[in-house]
Amino acid sequence: MQIWVDADACPKVIREILFRAAERVKVPVILVANSAMQAPRSRWVRTLQVSAGFDVADNEIVRRLEAGDLVITADIPLAWEVLEKGGHALNPRGERYTRDTIRERLGMRDFMETLRASGVNTGGPATLSQKDRQAFANQLDRFLTAAGR
Repeated sequence: MQIWVDADACPKVIREILFRAAERVKVPVILVANSAMQAPRSRWVRTLQVSAGFDVADNEIVRRLEAGDLVITADIPLAWEVLEKGGHALNPRGERYTRDTIRERLGMRDFMETLRASGVNTGGPATLSQKDRQAFANQLDRFLTAAGR
């Protein structure tokens, strides 16, 4: 099992939680991004820089993903593809995407996109809070514990 990170949009504090987890449980963490990423020197953490372009990093993650791998992303369509390929998806706020929830999340995403296209200012996501960070760390720990069994 590996952890793939949609790293261009992943907050630094979440990446740091992942780096600590990689060392603790000895699981590879791969940061995939269009730009150069900083990562600690570790045999468990590496970066993969892809060319610039729409969904290039997402497509590379899906291409390399194996069933059972975990992907960290806030990108709903990417999470959908991950689940379809037998992987697991977790967003930086600690929400674990499942087959039961992903359709609803896709529908809401499409609705919001339609509102934005019609000129409605929907705002952006709220700033990542301490509660969000804790929820992410807890959900990651649950996943890693279950995967280690």
